[in-house]
Amino acid sequence: MIVRTKRLILRELNHHDWGDVLAYQSNPIYLQYYPWAGRTEHNVREFINQFIKRQSEDPRTKFQFAITIPGPESLIGNCGIRRENKDATIANIGYEIAPDYWRKGYATEAALAMVAFGFKRLKLHRIWAHCLTENLASWRVLEKIGMKREGCLRETELIKGYWRNSYIYAILDHEWNSNKSLTEDIIL
Repeated sequence: MIVRTKRLILRELNHHDWGDVLAYQSNPIYLQYYPWAGRTEHNVREFINQFIKRQSEDPRTKFQFAITIPGPESLIGNCGIRRENKDATIANIGYEIAPDYWRKGYATEAALAMVAFGFKRLKLHRIWAHCLTENLASWRVLEKIGMKREGCLRETELIKGYWRNSYIYAILDHEWNSNKSLTEDIIL
């Protein structure tokens, strides 16, 4: 399965992706928003394998894509959308981008593609996401794609010995459908 945007190709993760994922997940800048102190080949192979196993589900409830730049293909992150079960009309999205590619609009483009995928392909009613309150770039991405902040959950994640707060964002199908300009460059 492939989703294309103006600048990106989102494709299924595969076993060969582990090296690129390990490279950015080991970056100290990336790690500031995660509980891990570091990553190993084993950690990343397990991370990727859990998504590869989901690819054969029928019906499928979780989709995780490698975010790549075409040309000589470069993997710069991953993104996904997840439902609790096959009948769910609500799902959440997530994304991560290698720090070398931050502030270039790639996270916004990938997140927008996941929302379009959720509303157009999966026929969802509501899509939500969460991010740490201090991750300004992440919550700006969510706002750029039309999501509204619904609240703040206090001390939801223990990261590097400190409890962190999270924002919850969401967008509804009728809000999405009223803003067609958001999806004009996405090919599902």
